[in-house]
Amino acid sequence: MDHEVEYNNRARVPDHPAIFERWAHSSAAMRGAAVAADLGAPYGAGPRQILDIVWPSTDRQAPVVLFIHGGYFQSLHPRDFTFAAQGCLEHGVAMAFAGYDLAPMVPVGTILAQARAAAITLYRLVGRRLVVCGHSAGGHLAAALAATSWREIDVDTPDDLIVAGLGISGVYELEPLVSTTMNKALKLDAAEALRLSPTLWPLPPGRSFDAFVGGAESAEFLRQSRDLAASWSEKGAIAHYFDVPGADHFTVVDALADPTSHMVRRLVEMARAIAV
Repeated sequence: MDHEVEYNNRARVPDHPAIFERWAHSSAAMRGAAVAADLGAPYGAGPRQILDIVWPSTDRQAPVVLFIHGGYFQSLHPRDFTFAAQGCLEHGVAMAFAGYDLAPMVPVGTILAQARAAAITLYRLVGRRLVVCGHSAGGHLAAALAATSWREIDVDTPDDLIVAGLGISGVYELEPLVSTTMNKALKLDAAEALRLSPTLWPLPPGRSFDAFVGGAESAEFLRQSRDLAASWSEKGAIAHYFDVPGADHFTVVDALADPTSHMVRRLVEMARAIAV
């Protein structure tokens, strides 16, 4: 199998620059029209270590979904994805967007630590438990956060800070990336790739995760989501696999802006379940 062909999504979707431009335009419009938003809340020292929170109402009492963007840990920005809040907002659920430092400036392990720090800071800001969601590399980070024993990270954080999540076209096993051009920035060796692969992790009890993927994506991306759901189900989690017919690695994210999509309905169900 040619992992370069399977995992190089920008090569597989030649019109991705137009998609990114559309996302950025829609995201700027969303921030400008937001009923209530808290933008640029820091969770660390770096300029990318920020949280944007978009609320459905000014009372800021809604359940909160934490979204983590993709880009193979080495590109894009959380503000490219503000548009993705639209579906949840229409159901009365807020969405927060976490930034993080990028490879090769920092290794993937540091990015994971930053994602956890973002979640802990967001919990302290909003005063409630979270649902996590992420796309591509962000799907990996979402799964990692859903599998985290939070008290081991911070003794003052409840262990059920995040118990449910949804990944979109995630890379849950990193070993196949070692032989690809994407690894020039990631600098993963086989051992580190295995260590950072949440499909293989033990799970705390009571966790749930939905693995969504575009139906038109590569065989490896379809496999990654299927295998994550199967592996975690065997370990006692409530885990499901769903494909979005006709969607590629980038257009699959558009489902988050559609309040009628299955993806949004699942996020809203998760968010409401932890709010009770």
